[in-house]
Amino acid sequence: MNRLRQKYQKEIIPVLKKELGVKNELAAPRLKAIFLNTGINEPQGQKEALKEMSEQLAVITGQRPVITRAKQAIADFKIKEGDPIGLKVTLRGQRMYDFFEKLVTIVLPRVRDFQGTKKTAFDGHGNYSLGVTEQLIFPEVSYDKISKTRGLEITITTTAKEDKLAMRLLELLGMPFAKPELAKGKLSDERRIPRRKDNLS
Repeated sequence: MNRLRQKYQKEIIPVLKKELGVKNELAAPRLKAIFLNTGINEPQGQKEALKEMSEQLAVITGQRPVITRAKQAIADFKIKEGDPIGLKVTLRGQRMYDFFEKLVTIVLPRVRDFQGTKKTAFDGHGNYSLGVTEQLIFPEVSYDKISKTRGLEITITTTAKEDKLAMRLLELLGMPFAKPELAKGKLSDERRIPRRKDNLS
C-alpha cells in the first residue's frame, strides 16, 4: 500500500473525525480522483503531437491517456466535430495516491521560486485545480526528448462538500499551500508555474 494512503488511514482520518466531530470514518473527506488534461491543437503534425504527449503522460502517471475530441465544430480554429483536441488521464485508487504523493513531495518542490499553491483554486464543491505551464516539471520527462513544451491542468476531486474541508484534507495530505503573506506573490496566478531548475534556458 502507498505510504500516503497508509498515512491517511492511520493518521489523517482520526484528525478529521476529531475536527468534524464525527464517529464514522466514512464521514471524513477523502480523495476521489485526479484528472490530468492537456489540449493539443497543431495544424501540422497533430497525430505526432498526440502520440508524443500520450507517451509522456503515460510515463508521468503510469496510465495510458485517452484522446479527447471536439464536441462541436469551431470554424475559427478549423476544428470539426469529433476531431482530437487533447488528452486526458483519470487516476483513482493506488495510482491516484502515488501521483499525489509525487506531486507534493518531488514535483512542486523542484519548481524554481516556488512559494506554495493558491488556496483560492477551489471550485466551490471541494475540488481543486492546479495548472502548470509545461510537462518538464515532472522528473520522468527528459528535455532532450520532447519537441514542444505543453501545459497541463491537474484537477483533484474530493468527497468533501465544502471547500474548507477539502483544503484541510489536502493540507493534511501534504499540499504545500502558500502562506498568507506569500499568497499575492509570484504565484498569484496558479497557471504561471515556471519550469524546473534543471531545465532553465
